[in-house]
Formats: sequence, structure tokens, C-alpha cells
Amino acid sequence: MNTPLKEAVRDLPLPSIGEPVIEVRNLTKRYGRNIVHQHLDFEVRRGEIVTIVGGSGSGKTTLVRQILGLEKPTSGTVRLFGQDLTAIDEENARLMRSRTGMLFQHGALFSSLSVFDNIAQPVRELGKVPEDLLRDIVMLKLEMVGLPCKHASKMPAALSGGMIKRVGLARAIVLEPELLFLDEPTAGLDPRSSDEVVELISTLHRALGLTVVLVTHDLDAMVALSTRVAVIADRKVLVAAPVEEAAGVDDPFIREYFLGMRGRRALQALPPARRAKLPPAALEPASVGITR
Repeated sequence: MNTPLKEAVRDLPLPSIGEPVIEVRNLTKRYGRNIVHQHLDFEVRRGEIVTIVGGSGSGKTTLVRQILGLEKPTSGTVRLFGQDLTAIDEENARLMRSRTGMLFQHGALFSSLSVFDNIAQPVRELGKVPEDLLRDIVMLKLEMVGLPCKHASKMPAALSGGMIKRVGLARAIVLEPELLFLDEPTAGLDPRSSDEVVELISTLHRALGLTVVLVTHDLDAMVALSTRVAVIADRKVLVAAPVEEAAGVDDPFIREYFLGMRGRRALQALPPARRAKLPPAALEPASVGITR
């Protein structure tokens, strides 16, 4: 690609919203006496970017692990691409996993493998792929995430935080997944690198027609990327709606999360048409506190 991906997809429409690809119904998850989720419902439709937010310990990552089939719910159902994950055999589960990609919070690169081998790993796990084809696949994915091919031979220890995220993204999309999970993709990055990663996610969403599930504490990333926001509190999803609607729900956690100074500053970056739908408290100056 001679033209940067961002420029190539600038005029493409956003992916259209389609059928549900994730359906979580009446989910309960217990660890001994500790109840993490109770009668939780959650849905993601094809083409969306849905951000999962909630306080520490609210079960955001636990929910994602159950959707990925890494953990089983105590009760309830999780359907991925229309299939009940608790009722499919191992072969179908393996094929299902190949339709998803995952970017872990700190990249989770294999420290003993080069950038090339980290990205190539999911392809190699699927079976024999000719080395010349494998090289083309890896180099294309490096280019898609904005990294020159010269970095392919580097080891993870030689990479910056932003580069690690990009390599992790390249590995996550190497199998051309339909569904991409991102766990704190901007965590630990400086503001410039964080903005670049957010822009990259937006570009890949448009270029590949991805469905994205994003777990983050980064309010700016949430506002910039989300089709809808799912707020987890009190062991369930309180609301799953566009951020301007979610911010207006009358709930103590939502008021604290969205209407504090940081939340208001992020919300006020919405485009004017969406900003007009915010509750009045969200439009208060972001430099002062709100008396409730």
C-alpha cells in the first residue's frame, strides 16, 4: 500500500449495523460466594464499537473472558455468531476463535519472539502456510498498523509502548477476524501515542468492517470511538446506549462516572449534534465541580 491506510479509507462509509454477533442472556458468574455478574444481559451487533465501562472489580474483563469462551458462566447463555458457546464441540470452538482477535492490555507479546514471529504465531497455529505467503501476510499487517517493515526483526524489549500496542493490534487482526476485542488499548501511553492508537482503531474499524468490543477507563477514547457504551454496575449492565444517552441515566455510578470534571471534558468533545443530546449537567464548565 503506497497510500497510508487512514487516507485510503477516509471516504469509506462506516460499517453498517447488522445482526447480533454477541448475545449474552441472564448471565450469572460466581467465584465461590463472590457474585460478579447476576442476571446480566449484553448484546453487540455487527459493525458496532461497543465500549464496556465500570468501576474496578465490576467484572468487565470477566465478561469478555466468558464471551471468548475462556471461562464458563455459572448460569445463563453466551451466543457468539449465533452459536451457544456452552454447546459446541472443540473443533467448532477453535474455528469460532479464529473469527475473533484480541489485543491484551499490555500487548502480551512473547518476549522471546521477534515482532515478525509474534504476528505470525496465530497463522502458524492454524497449520502449514508457505513461508513466502506468511511473510507477505505479516508485512501487510505491519503496514496496516503504521509500522515500517524494518521493525519486523526487532524484539519486544526494543519497542516503545505505542509500538507494542501496534504489534499487538497487528497480531490481533492477522487472521482477518470479524470481531475484535481490545482491553485497555491506550493504558500506559502518553497523550500523543494514545491519540494515535485511537485513530488507528477507528481506521481499522472502517477499513476492515470490524465489530469491536472495547474495555477502557480512557474517557476520551470511549467518547471518540463508541457506537454505544455498556455500563456495568451492581453486577449487571445498567445501560447500553450511545454515550450521550447513557450519561443522562439517573444512577449514582453513572453520575459520578460521566458528570465529574474528566467525564464532562470528554463528553464536551462530541460533535455538536450529539452534544445537544447531553443532559444539562454534562455541559457545565469542565474546570469546576458540580454540586449535587
